[in-house]
Amino acid sequence: MKKITYICIALSVVFSSCNKKETLDPQSVIHDDTDPRTALDTYIQNEYINPYNIEVNYKYVDINYELGRYLYPPTESKVQPFLEMIKYVWLGAYQQVAGTTFVSQVAPRQISLIGGRNLDPQRNPETYLFEETLGQADNGAKITIARVDYYDPAHPDEDNIRHIIHTIQHEYCHIVNQHKPFAPEFGKITPDDYSSSWHGKTTAQANALGFITNYAAANPFEDFAEMTSHMLMKSKAQWDAALNAMPEKGKVALKKKEAFIVEYFRAEWGIDFYQLQRVAYQRMQNYL
Repeated sequence: MKKITYICIALSVVFSSCNKKETLDPQSVIHDDTDPRTALDTYIQNEYINPYNIEVNYKYVDINYELGRYLYPPTESKVQPFLEMIKYVWLGAYQQVAGTTFVSQVAPRQISLIGGRNLDPQRNPETYLFEETLGQADNGAKITIARVDYYDPAHPDEDNIRHIIHTIQHEYCHIVNQHKPFAPEFGKITPDDYSSSWHGKTTAQANALGFITNYAAANPFEDFAEMTSHMLMKSKAQWDAALNAMPEKGKVALKKKEAFIVEYFRAEWGIDFYQLQRVAYQRMQNYL
C-alpha cells in the first residue's frame, strides 16, 4: 500500500505541474549564427559568384584546409584588393581570349584564401627546411591560395605580385588539365630526369636538363603547369630570350615542351596561347 501511495502522490504532482500556466518568452533560444552580409560579401557575389559561379572562402573553416598546419584567415581589408587583382590579371586574361563561357565552365568552384604562409609542420629531412605550399588545386573544384596578407596595393611589391600570379596560373593550369588531360607524350620529352628529389637541383641544373624550374622536375603534371605559368609571366620576346640563354640540351627540350603546350591549348580549347600570353603579361604589368 505504501508503494501505491507514493505513485499517486507523484502523479498528482505531475498533473498539477502540467496544469500550471506559464508565460513563454517570445525570444527564441535558437540563435542564428549566420554573419550579416558585408560589402565584401556583396562584392564577391557580384564579381565572382554571379558571373563565374566561383565561391570565395575568406573565413577560416577547418574542413577547407589541411589540419595540422598553422594557418589563419586573411585580414578582411586585404581580401577585396587581392580578389580585384587576381580577377583582372588571371580571370580577365582568359575571359578576354577564351570568352566568358570558357571561364565559367572551367573555373574552380571555390577559391579559399589563407592570410599567411602555408608551411609544412615537419622539416624536410634532406634540406632541413620547412617546405611551403604556395597554392593547391583540388579535384578541379577548388584553388587554395596563401600569402594574401602579403599583398599591399598601396605599396606594391613586384616580386610578391609575380609570386601570387605565378601561383594562381600554375594551380589553374592543373584545373584546365583535369578537365582535359594532356597526352602522355609530354612526359616523354624528358622522361629520365623526373625525380621526387627535385628540390636538390638548382634552377641552373634544372634548366640544363630541360625544366623551366627545379619543381618542374617533380613529375610531368607539375612540369606542364610550371611551363604554362612561366610562359604567362613573360612576354614572347622575354620568354625566347630566356630559353636561348640556356644550355643547348635544355633549350631544345624546353622548346619542344613549349610547342606541345601551344598545340594542347589550340586543339583542346581553341585558345591561341601566344595571344593569351600577350594579354596575361600586359595585365600583370598594369599591376606592377
